[in-house]
Amino acid sequence: MKIKNPILPGFNPDPSIIRVGNTYYIANSTFEWFPGVRLHSSKDLVHWKLLPSILDSKELIDMTGDPSSGGVWAPDLSYADGKFWLVFSDVKVVEGPFKDCINYLTTADNIMGPWSKPIKLDATGFDASLFHDTDGKKYLVQQTWDQREYKNTFNGITLTELDSNSLRLLPQTRKVIYKGTDVKVVEGPHLYKINGYYYLFAAQGGTSWSHQEIVARSKSLVPGSFVIEPGAPFITNFDTPDFGLQKQGHGSLVNTPDDEWYYASLCGRPWHHKNESSWDPRGWCTLGRETSIQKVEWDSENWPRIVGGHGGLINVPSPKVGTAYSTKKRNNSRYDGFSSSRLDNEWQTLRQPFTDKLGYIKGNKLILKGNQSLSSIFDVSLLASRWQAFNFDATTKIKYDPYSYQQMAGLVNFYNDKHYSWIFITYDEQTNHKVIEVAQNDNNVYTSFLKEKAIEIPENCEDVWFKTCVRKYHYYYMYSFDGKNWQKVPIDLDAAILSDDYVMQTSGGFFTGAMVGLASVDCTGFELPAEFDYFDYKELDEKLL
Repeated sequence: MKIKNPILPGFNPDPSIIRVGNTYYIANSTFEWFPGVRLHSSKDLVHWKLLPSILDSKELIDMTGDPSSGGVWAPDLSYADGKFWLVFSDVKVVEGPFKDCINYLTTADNIMGPWSKPIKLDATGFDASLFHDTDGKKYLVQQTWDQREYKNTFNGITLTELDSNSLRLLPQTRKVIYKGTDVKVVEGPHLYKINGYYYLFAAQGGTSWSHQEIVARSKSLVPGSFVIEPGAPFITNFDTPDFGLQKQGHGSLVNTPDDEWYYASLCGRPWHHKNESSWDPRGWCTLGRETSIQKVEWDSENWPRIVGGHGGLINVPSPKVGTAYSTKKRNNSRYDGFSSSRLDNEWQTLRQPFTDKLGYIKGNKLILKGNQSLSSIFDVSLLASRWQAFNFDATTKIKYDPYSYQQMAGLVNFYNDKHYSWIFITYDEQTNHKVIEVAQNDNNVYTSFLKEKAIEIPENCEDVWFKTCVRKYHYYYMYSFDGKNWQKVPIDLDAAILSDDYVMQTSGGFFTGAMVGLASVDCTGFELPAEFDYFDYKELDEKLL
């Protein structure tokens, strides 16, 4: 049996992996999406099960007003003293000289919760992790942010002791233990004690094509004592441009009950248009930053090395021991008929929980109240889940009765508040009819494609079916008035616009991935509801297209 990469397809970056007994857990960043911290478990590192997210209430995380790609960064999951520990950042600023990130700590006796009310730790920098030393001491290890314009903003890795009783940091113990290399942008630190050495794993080079992970070690935690691993970086794809996985770096280490070692890393799978080079730029990662796993062996000098070379492998040898959750072929297709009052774990909302403020489920229908536009960073009635394949169809059935062009509801493909598109029902005041429109926001340039040629909905038609067809390089929308006969809206949209790599050209916040979902907007302020009957996400085999 092999581990097939990526193990967590779609927007699942910054993996923090641990093992408790014979179960592995991975926590991933969720940024502005609620609930915070995506969580998976596995028995064999091959098959992964999605668990409820950890930060599932406003008491645990309040992201109101957080910018796109702000919010929950790089959660660190650990297990010590008979309980789970989670450190996470809530980032309030993503662009400019300041970050304004707050680091919190929450604990739980059980991975399923309940989790304690978060304790504020500090705001020194992001990507904080908790190290439990063998002598019982605990330390917060983190990237250090420097706002001074004459310094590099990534100012090394800071270590601060945590009082085990009060769970408060001891500021007087703070010290920078590692400054990084000339590659710069050192971040995402994790500290381990193995065979008498402190091993520091840290990312550098930024989270794009030059991303990499380095390893340094020391016999003590004295500043300046860490020695860098000789040779190439521990893992990188900077010099493997033709490999199927790119951007590998930021991640964490885990060992099996049989003392085999593995490294979970973020990664990307770019594609490129036919008229573009596959090397520079390397393409567009519409599925965002995903999670890969690579096997690790220790060389004769006790340095960790990636099996297969520092670029990694697609198919990785699995552990000798492990019991699979399932042997079914992996496919993330799903159907939601809204038969439960509780949303399934794949759904996420923007910045706040799904409450009556946004909508509710009643009589096997999802009711979304009309709220602010998709360009808002406050009250947005958008229920979305990840693109997890390059080719898929997503379908819904909607009942909606707008009386103003400011009222819109439909099916959305979404990256952030400046990059999205949708097909929706609205009202045309010129014809006094409900119509179908398709629109796109491209870096805040909003385009209504149909305009005066918007598709008129027949008078006797109560329900409308919408479908989006994503075909790796492009995607389009379809509609139906009976759920059987479909018409394509003759507009092909460039999928690259919904990628990290496109957004990073104009924004400092480019860390999520494309999402697909359902939305209701009412700019009149009267909260007109839209009724959705179901959501069907069906992944397609690229070979059959």
